[in-house]
Amino acid sequence: MAAEANDPPHVLGAFIRTQRQMAKLSLRQLSALAEVSNPYLSQIERGLHEPSVRVLKAIADALNVSAETLFQQAGLVDDAEAPDDKATESAIRADPRLSEAQRQALLVVYRSYVGDTPAES
Repeated sequence: MAAEANDPPHVLGAFIRTQRQMAKLSLRQLSALAEVSNPYLSQIERGLHEPSVRVLKAIADALNVSAETLFQQAGLVDDAEAPDDKATESAIRADPRLSEAQRQALLVVYRSYVGDTPAES
C-alpha cells in the first residue's frame, strides 16, 4: 500500500484533491468546472486513472493552477524542465496585489509543496 501512495497516479490524485479542498470546491463542483464526469474525477483523485493531457489541462484551468504543475505531478515533465523555484518565489514577492502577510503565507505554502527550505528573503 505504501508503494501505491508514491506512484505518479496517487501523487497526482492527492495533489488534485488538496488543491480542490483548498479552493473549497466539492468534487461535483470541480467536475462541472473541468467538464469531466464526477465518477472519473473521483477515480483520478484516488489514483485509479491516469488522465490525458487534455483532462489535466481542464482540471488545472478549473483549479487556477498551472498546467505545468499538474504535468509535473503526473510525471509528464522532467525535473530538469520544471519551473525555476527562485523565479516563482520572486514573482510572489513582486506581486503588488498581495499584502506582505499574504506573500509570506504563499511562500510557506509554496515551499511546503516543493519541499524546499526557506530561501533567503
